[in-house]
Amino acid sequence: MNKKKILMITGDFTEDYETMVPFQTLLAVGHQVDAVCPGKKAGDSIATAIHDFEGDQTYTEKRGHNFTLNASFDAIEVTDYDALVIPGGRAPEYLRLNPAVLAMVQHFFNTGKPVAAVCHGVQLLSAAGVIKGRACSAYPACRPEVEQAGGEYADIAIDAAITDGNLVTAPAWPAHPAWLAQFMALLQ
Repeated sequence: MNKKKILMITGDFTEDYETMVPFQTLLAVGHQVDAVCPGKKAGDSIATAIHDFEGDQTYTEKRGHNFTLNASFDAIEVTDYDALVIPGGRAPEYLRLNPAVLAMVQHFFNTGKPVAAVCHGVQLLSAAGVIKGRACSAYPACRPEVEQAGGEYADIAIDAAITDGNLVTAPAWPAHPAWLAQFMALLQ
């Protein structure tokens, strides 16, 4: 395997599984993953939220774990990274207001580097203006954002993922096996 340096942009109330599982999985197979959050440095933690599907009209939200960041947002150089991971949860709704975050997302698309976004992570993609003409999935409530940004919403099963060029997306954490397998195929 060719070890890659992967950037994960996340923040408070990111979805717990959508942060912890890809972070640990990518580390376990030998990649370097730097998890960052604007305004925070290595060693700081962010709060996570657990979103579950319990038969209601939408997911439920519960307090998750504290996730320790291992890199400092202000100290990274985005050009040093081979790929980008964007977890979902509540964090993307406010991270998309940060011009530095949007510029980082745009870098990965401008250079054709692999990007994996899950659930509400598509909010960063739409705000960065990088999904026009691309098929992508997200949590169904994000469909209007995908379409308004010029993307083609892929209405796939909750445990499925879709790849369009350098972009791998999925609706939510039940898609981890498919989403991570497709992302890791792009890392080869």
